Amino acid sequence: MINNKYQICSVVNNRIIAFLFFLSLSFVIGNAQGIIPFPNHYEQREGVSIVPQVITVSAESGEFSSLIPGFVETLENFSLQAKKTGKKGWIQLVRNAVCHNPEEYRLIVSPTGIIIEAGCANGCFYGLQSAFQLINSAGAVGSIPCAVIRDNPRYGWRGLMLDESRHFMGKAEVKKLLDLMALHKLNKFHWHLTDSQGWRIEIKQYPLLTSVGAIGNLTDPDAPAQYYTQAEIAEIVQYAAERFIEVIPEIDMPGHATSAVKAYPEFSGSGSKRYPHFTFNPGKEGTYTFLTNILKDITALFPSKYIHIGGDEVHFGNEQWNHLTEIGELMRTERLNDLVAVEHYFLNRMSDSIRTLGKTVMGWDEVVTAGLPVSNTVVMWWRQERPEQLEKAISKGYEIVLCPRLPLYLDFVQHPLHQYGRKWSKGEYAPMERVYHFPGTGYTSGISVATPLVKGLQGNVWTERIHTSERLQFMVYPRLSALAEAAWTQDRSKNYENFNLRMDRMMEIYKKSGIVFFDYKNPDSSPEVAGPEMRKKD
Repeated sequence: MINNKYQICSVVNNRIIAFLFFLSLSFVIGNAQGIIPFPNHYEQREGVSIVPQVITVSAESGEFSSLIPGFVETLENFSLQAKKTGKKGWIQLVRNAVCHNPEEYRLIVSPTGIIIEAGCANGCFYGLQSAFQLINSAGAVGSIPCAVIRDNPRYGWRGLMLDESRHFMGKAEVKKLLDLMALHKLNKFHWHLTDSQGWRIEIKQYPLLTSVGAIGNLTDPDAPAQYYTQAEIAEIVQYAAERFIEVIPEIDMPGHATSAVKAYPEFSGSGSKRYPHFTFNPGKEGTYTFLTNILKDITALFPSKYIHIGGDEVHFGNEQWNHLTEIGELMRTERLNDLVAVEHYFLNRMSDSIRTLGKTVMGWDEVVTAGLPVSNTVVMWWRQERPEQLEKAISKGYEIVLCPRLPLYLDFVQHPLHQYGRKWSKGEYAPMERVYHFPGTGYTSGISVATPLVKGLQGNVWTERIHTSERLQFMVYPRLSALAEAAWTQDRSKNYENFNLRMDRMMEIYKKSGIVFFDYKNPDSSPEVAGPEMRKKD
């Protein structure tokens, strides 16, 4: 009987503890009002602030004042009335030099309104994103709990990559993506504009790149040419800049070059049976002139300090280098022992060109062994099955962005019953929770990433299995929210159960924004959006 009594007491106590935990968790969520990514410091205060019928916004500085029209437009898009005022508004934007990090902000909710303090415009902008989520959760004449938020990001690089070579998405979809990135305080948009399936950016000196190289996509090699004009590139770069998002262009080389050498075959390094005409020719001096001229246009179009040159998977299509006279001569002249050495020679030549243009090289983790200058190279670690590449990059002193396939490739399926996305060996995939917990224990093979060399995180969206806007959105959302919190919020402030509760608010924002998303809490309510018909292999 005594044992039974103890067991009963134990069960009751456990239930009480669980109930109290739920109440405390709900209390935190209620006060945080669904902010994603979760702030790194949140302090509750007594009282509430009632959202006025018409939200007035004021700013002390002209730089902050320029942010108000976009914020007012966002509120109005969500059926909330707002306007800019010259007097003290219900929301006040105040410059505070104590906020040393340009992305840092403070947000104070008092009974009389909201004050956002920041040292720079981007910090103020992020404060406005948090304010929007607070207001949207409360609604007009609703209440927001009084609180003080002091917030700055865990990582300076909080990115998303979109591949538009395999399937072209277009300007409207990219802008919608940038809007949602900004709401989530993501600040880097890596734009994969060239690959074997299509060249997607106008280069005026080489018009065949778009009139010929932009024809086709992964599922239809005869699809009409689709690409961005230079005017459209400038428009999107400016649109991103207004949301404090840096756009990093990727021009893939020396592999993944099929679309370019289809247009200009004189620069082809040929390929392999499976990947014909896959590479540029490193043995021709004209190749370097051609690519450097392209990069001059890229430099003029993109203010970013970075140019991504790919540098991955060259071995897929370099076997015929052995038979090219120019490459044989190059190997003799430069004393290059094998094709890997040829590849590295090419990467160093292009790295020199990029440095001359005043830019920093970015490349996939294959470039770690190429001997590129540490001071002017950033490595993206993408192969989770090759942790030694991450370890080498750290040991050599390269700056690194973490974007491993598992769990940060958002073209991998997010549910075990989904059929159209990618899976890794043994059926591994990338569900919401795995994205959220990155880079936690087990995701980097025991290699510590607690080093200043790690600039941050990036989710990658390859479009082999994504061919429409609806399919793109279904794969990106809601995992974009998990990615944002992984990149912004310190481990001590993260809690997945807490995040799940806040996601109810975020999914309402998705709905109001017309986003097609996977409801990971109720999978049956959001059937998988079908992927493209995959072409048959030759």
